Amino acid sequence: MSGAVPISTLSLDPYIASKIENILDLATGKSLVTTKRITAAELKDKKLRFIIQANGLSETQQSDLKQQIADAFVHDPIVDTTRVTFVMSKPKRKIIAVASGKGGVGKSTLSASLALVLKQLGYKVGLVDADIYGPSQPLLMNTKKQPVTADGDRLRPIITEDGIPMLSMGQIADPEQAIAWRGPKIAGAFTQLMDADWHDCDVLIVDLPPGTGDIQLSMVREHKPDGVLIISTPQDIALIDATRAVDLFRKTGTPIIGLVENMAGYQCPHCGEISDPFGAGGAELAAENMGIDFWGYIPLGLDIRLATDSGRLSACLKDSEEGSAASFIAIAKRLGVWLDQHR
Repeated sequence: MSGAVPISTLSLDPYIASKIENILDLATGKSLVTTKRITAAELKDKKLRFIIQANGLSETQQSDLKQQIADAFVHDPIVDTTRVTFVMSKPKRKIIAVASGKGGVGKSTLSASLALVLKQLGYKVGLVDADIYGPSQPLLMNTKKQPVTADGDRLRPIITEDGIPMLSMGQIADPEQAIAWRGPKIAGAFTQLMDADWHDCDVLIVDLPPGTGDIQLSMVREHKPDGVLIISTPQDIALIDATRAVDLFRKTGTPIIGLVENMAGYQCPHCGEISDPFGAGGAELAAENMGIDFWGYIPLGLDIRLATDSGRLSACLKDSEEGSAASFIAIAKRLGVWLDQHR
């Protein structure tokens, strides 16, 4: 064996493979040969070099692994020395899309809330407002007066007051200008938003437009989201459209994280009575029927309505333990757990 060789081809060199097959990946407990821990091997002039991913290994474990490899080739007839180079591989950026079958169900508020809470949890999160015709994020994130700049052909996200990189057509076009574009131009604009200089963001929250049109198709074909969170109100008409959205993502092999029911009940601020102007429990039942996880209810709340209209959503979501804000926070924290489980 000579030259840099991907570890997957070590099976073609049974001698080298047999030497290390009993060495365990200390993070998984599996054989070093069968995991993807070793990314390349090189044997030249009796000098054997391995390149090993260090993700998940402590310094002590790295030292132990290096010693085990050296011991495996002591007095070896074709290997005089071994060298192990540990490298940190950057995890793939997670793309989480927030979708709805129809407009007006709270998709943009959920997207902004996810970004804000994940930022509080320590994630390097970016926010893409992909609703080209009706961008809402500049108002929700209080960035209406910040213009977008570019570095060559790549857009530079603006930075919100909470330190979240964000891009929206609302920063590029005049707020009062109608965007009357056909499909190809819309898809091109979306690609520019996605391919911007997101730098070290490890999570992108993508606020999709309602429906199952050009942007959704561009998303699943070109950018392959790691998961989609569907939001709907309890109304039958909204759930019918949400079911169509689920069908699109399923047919394209896009993982559906779960379904959220928004506008689930209203508590009167005067008498405390709870009413259900849009019905109750429809989204949870739909999730059960479609075989997807139900992620919870978000009630109608004056706190969120006032916060979104005034661009103060961030302040509303900080340490709130009641009202609609608490429900948004709970769902965002659940997404944080999901992300941790799918690193």
